[in-house]
Amino acid sequence: MLKVEAITLREIRMPLVHFFETSFGRTYHRRILLVCIHGDGIEAWGECVAGEAPHYCEESIDTAWYVIREYLAPAVLGKSLARGRDCAPLLAAIRGHRMAKAAVENALWHAESLQQGIPLWKLLGGARTEVRCGVSIGIQDSVEQLLEKIQTELAAGYLRIKVKIKPGWDVSVIERIRALWPKILLSCDANSAYTLEDADHLMKLDAFNLLMIEQPLWSDDIYFHARLQKLLKTPLCLDESIRSARDAQMAAELGSCRIINIKVGRVGGFSEAIAVHNVCQAAGIPVWCGGMLESGIGRAQNLALSTLENFILPGDVSASKRYWKEDIIEPEVLVSPQGTIRVSSEAGIGHRIRKDLIQQLTVREETLSAVSA
Repeated sequence: MLKVEAITLREIRMPLVHFFETSFGRTYHRRILLVCIHGDGIEAWGECVAGEAPHYCEESIDTAWYVIREYLAPAVLGKSLARGRDCAPLLAAIRGHRMAKAAVENALWHAESLQQGIPLWKLLGGARTEVRCGVSIGIQDSVEQLLEKIQTELAAGYLRIKVKIKPGWDVSVIERIRALWPKILLSCDANSAYTLEDADHLMKLDAFNLLMIEQPLWSDDIYFHARLQKLLKTPLCLDESIRSARDAQMAAELGSCRIINIKVGRVGGFSEAIAVHNVCQAAGIPVWCGGMLESGIGRAQNLALSTLENFILPGDVSASKRYWKEDIIEPEVLVSPQGTIRVSSEAGIGHRIRKDLIQQLTVREETLSAVSA
């Protein structure tokens, strides 16, 4: 049982080693919201993966800060919770704001794992001690630059390459990649850059033996993806459209995709992520864990989730050094030459939180207590 005595919100700013571009635009640095829950002598952490602007979804770091401060934190402050998942009913009255909710809930799962003295991945029900890794490579200034980056990641051992696409940067780019590497596990991610009117164009991607085409159509759509999937040989993967286990069940029954990407922030926390995993497993749909340019805290929590049984495909949980010159956990997340990450047997996330570095990177901080709530 953990009594939530206080919650500290921190915004840190971390420059990326290299810019990351999607169909939304280009990112050079990350503003990251960290949540630290204090209670019974424990400090437990969560990370809000909302972006700087409401492009990927309706949330941003600023909306998340507001919602946590005004609604989510008051809902749990002063409460005694036996398990991390017990906060979900307390937050249910607030509609949406899943990334904000996930930051709070995941911190409480972290607290539970620390109290029990077991690794977070075991608490989640993980079934494997080693996770297979892929990488996501953003749109580059030139195709040649992209090919150089792919070569670097393959040499590092990564088992799947995913490239971002958008109209004007798609079929010809994939053709160049396949000409050099005809047998690598390759996928592409459109981040909703197309419509059903582009179906004939997207069908050209069938020629390249892709693992999947991720979220080509509208971010809130399941029905039209089902229509598109019927036209394509290549499996579709849904990302933004899947915000709950109910969405996953709908997609499975409609035949909207053959693969689902689970992002713990997008679905509102570990409890719903596990539920989505279970729905997909029952439907025979493999899943993988997507990334949101997380710091080490979010990255380690993604790694823990990726140990569940149906995370069959290599995910985006790659090494810290791909994104950050210096990460806020120690040891940093490392990928073996074989393209895998071994999870720690230590309690919690298996990494020490570098509070000194977090403090240096902090640009905004606020602590809420049970009294003030």
